[in-house]
Amino acid sequence: MSAPPTGAIAAPPTRRSTSPLLPIFLIVLVDVLGFTIILPLLPFYSERLGASPAVVGGIISIYAIFQLIAGPILGQISDRIGRRPVLLVSQMGTLAGFLLLAVSTRIWMVFLARAIDGATAGNLSIAQAYISDVTEPANRAKSFALIGVAFGFGFLVGPAISGFLAAYGYQAPVLAACVLSFTSILFTFFMLPRRELMQERSAEDGNTGPGGKRLSLISWGEYRKYFRNRELARLLVQWLFFALSFSTFIAGFALFAERRYQWNGHAVGVREVGYIFAFNGFIGIIMQGGLIGRIVKWLGESRVVQIGFLSTFVFYAAIGFTRTIGELLWVMAAASILGAGLRPALTSLVTQSAGRGEQGVILGLTQSLTSIAQITAPLIAGFLIDKELLTTWAIWAGILAGIALFFQSRVRPAPRTAS
Repeated sequence: MSAPPTGAIAAPPTRRSTSPLLPIFLIVLVDVLGFTIILPLLPFYSERLGASPAVVGGIISIYAIFQLIAGPILGQISDRIGRRPVLLVSQMGTLAGFLLLAVSTRIWMVFLARAIDGATAGNLSIAQAYISDVTEPANRAKSFALIGVAFGFGFLVGPAISGFLAAYGYQAPVLAACVLSFTSILFTFFMLPRRELMQERSAEDGNTGPGGKRLSLISWGEYRKYFRNRELARLLVQWLFFALSFSTFIAGFALFAERRYQWNGHAVGVREVGYIFAFNGFIGIIMQGGLIGRIVKWLGESRVVQIGFLSTFVFYAAIGFTRTIGELLWVMAAASILGAGLRPALTSLVTQSAGRGEQGVILGLTQSLTSIAQITAPLIAGFLIDKELLTTWAIWAGILAGIALFFQSRVRPAPRTAS
């Protein structure tokens, strides 16, 4: 997940500035739970309807394609009319996508369900913007930690729920995600304040949103100038390869595990994959519970990024050579522990390389690069697994992280700037 933008419009120190944090936390938590319930299920759900691994890769990619197109548009609309109405529309789109997925009987229906969800995907970015709008700069980092807590808990509980409910049929986890999505809409409608401080402050300061304006997908001319900055360009390329590596792993793991491992005499399925993801989420919560901050303070962001890419390169590739669930868990635990600081440290370096008024644009650019990775990586992962190149899939995910490590070693890290 991307780090919160800094340099957003300051909120006046009023009691109301912190009141939306509880509903925002609940909204993000419920949304993440819904997403992580679908995460281990979707490949198996699609396979049951006749999809090949290559088609499953396309199903995963279609979400990112529509998100890449619609995400900047939703962000700009929320800058103009406010976060709450756009957040409601986004959540309703997610619910509609889940409902269609639950009743899907053909592959085209699954494609359409994921396209609808992607076209309205903006819950997290709008929630982040809302926090920037209604909190003072001194309290903003602490407020954004709520999103980290929600994600950590969601990635622990959501896949476990999916694995448990899959015993009652593949539709059961999808229906659970529908219930959670509807609950998130209720939280937004009844708990989130209708009148937003952002709208009051933007008129005074002439700013369009936290961290400055966000660019549309077609604003390539304005995007290009950020790649002329050698240090920032290096970090953005690293971000792209980080996203490619992670997306390759996430998109292909379920089908890889189904073909590689056995559990109690049968091939690994939704339950086992859900529990494996939950195990990974548990380690993430432990690492995020204060350890990452101490490690970054001790080693610095650049060194943490180096260690993260190196460990991802080694252990993603090593997964391709595991043959049992036990071996897999040991490798995944090592990868999670040593790579836990990669994303926050890399995000910190990216934001430090941009001006305070450009934070929103830069973070939007990293989101666009992530969407590009989420479009291309699942297609390649699906192709490799479709051809039974299971070990090659894991090695490829590791190589992508290794390429990012190469860029890390080529240029000296930028000096830290005052926050």
